[in-house]
Amino acid sequence: MASFIIEGGHRLQGEITPQGAKNEVLQILCATLLTQETVTVNNVPDILDVNNLITMMQSMGVSVDRLGEGRFSFTAKDIDEAYLQSDEFLKLCSSLRGSVMLMGPLLARFGRALISKPGGDKIGRRRLDTHFLGLIKLGASFSYNEDRGIYELAAEHLKGTYMLLDEASVTGTANIIMAAVLAEGTTTIYNAACEPYIQQLCRMLCRMGAKIEGIASNRLVITGVDSLGGCEHTVLPDMIEVGSFIGMAAMTRSELTIRNVSLENLGVIPDSFRRLGILIEERGDNLYIPRQEHYQIESFIDGSIMTIADAPWPGLTPDLLSVLLVTAIQAKGSVLIHQKMFESRLFFVDKLIEMGAQIILCDPHRAVVNGHDHAISLRSRTMTSPDIRAGIALLIAAMSAEGTSRIDRIDQIDRGYQNIDERLNRLGARITRVEL
Repeated sequence: MASFIIEGGHRLQGEITPQGAKNEVLQILCATLLTQETVTVNNVPDILDVNNLITMMQSMGVSVDRLGEGRFSFTAKDIDEAYLQSDEFLKLCSSLRGSVMLMGPLLARFGRALISKPGGDKIGRRRLDTHFLGLIKLGASFSYNEDRGIYELAAEHLKGTYMLLDEASVTGTANIIMAAVLAEGTTTIYNAACEPYIQQLCRMLCRMGAKIEGIASNRLVITGVDSLGGCEHTVLPDMIEVGSFIGMAAMTRSELTIRNVSLENLGVIPDSFRRLGILIEERGDNLYIPRQEHYQIESFIDGSIMTIADAPWPGLTPDLLSVLLVTAIQAKGSVLIHQKMFESRLFFVDKLIEMGAQIILCDPHRAVVNGHDHAISLRSRTMTSPDIRAGIALLIAAMSAEGTSRIDRIDQIDRGYQNIDERLNRLGARITRVEL
C-alpha cells in the first residue's frame, strides 16, 4: 500500500492539462462490447479504475492494442462466454464500480449478464434499482442468486418500450441506452441523465450505427438496429480534474493555467468556484487562475448565507463538492455545502477539523464552512483517503498546510487521478510517493 508525504506551503506555477474523463471512459469501454468490429478510443487516462477495466475486458477475450499514449483499440470479436459466468470474472466485478455498466452491453449482445455487487468508493448506499428496472422494462428477466451473491439478467429478445426512470442515474441511463440500441423497436427514456458523459456515449453509438434522438436532453428516443460497427472516439477532458486544479490554485495562492478544458462541457463548475470569490479567466479553451491572497464567499442577493449543492446535470456534479468544501476553508465568509445525492460523503471533514478547519458537520449531508481568510493556517496531519474525491480534497488541504502531512490509502486517489504527484511536482508541489 502506498502513501503520499506532502510538504505543505509551496505555491504552484505554470500550466497543466486535465486527463481524459474517468466517468466517460468507463462507459465508452463497456460500449465497445456491442460490436465485433474495432473501436479506437483516444485520450484514455492511465488510472487504476480504467486499467482494471481494460484488464477485465482482456480476460473476457477482448483484443486490446495500445496504439500510443492514451490511444487504444478494442475488438470484442471473440468473447469467452463461459468466462462471463465464472467466479473469477464475478470477483473482478466486485472490485470495480464501473463493471456495473457491463450489464447492458452483455445482455444486448449475448442475452445474459451476470454481475456481482460492484465495489468502488465508500460513500454510502448506491442503489442499482434504476439499472435493473430499466433492463426489465426492455424484456429482461431478473433474479438474485443468494448462494453466489450475484445478480442475473436474461432475455432472448429485448424489445423497445417507454420508461420513466425513477432517478436520473448516469450509469443507469448508460446501461439502458447500451441495451436499447440493439433492442427491437423504439425505446423512449424519460428522466434520462444528460451529463456530457452520456452525450458522448450517445454520439459514439451513433457513429457506430445507432439511432438516438434527443441527445443532451432528458428524453431520449432510441430506434433499435440489428448490429453496430466500429468507430473512433475521443474522450473529453475530466471536468473533476479541472475543478480540482482550480481549488488547488486558490488554496495554495498560486497562479495556474488549466489548458484544453472543453469549456462548453464544464457547465456551472467555473461559476460555482466564482461564488467562493475565486477569479477565473476564460482564455479560449483554457482557464487562467491568477494568484489571489484573499477570496471572499458571495452571499445570496437577499444577504443570506451562500449554499452550494449538487444536482443532476446541468446542476453541479456531486464529485466536486469535496473540493469546493476544502477550498472554502481559506475563503473569507461562510458557506453551506449540501451533499444531496450520496450518503456519508462528508464524513471526511473530521480530518479537516483536526487540521484546524472551522467546519460544522450538521448531518451526513450538510456542512457549514467558516473560512479562515488565511488568518489561520491548517496544521499537518496523518490521514487516510476514504474515496477518490475526499482523497483529492485531503491532498489539497495538505498542500496548503504548515508542515509535512501524510495520506495513506492513496490507491483511492490513483483510481481517478493520473500520476497526480508527478504532475503537481512539476508545478512546484512537494509530494513524495512511498511504498509500504
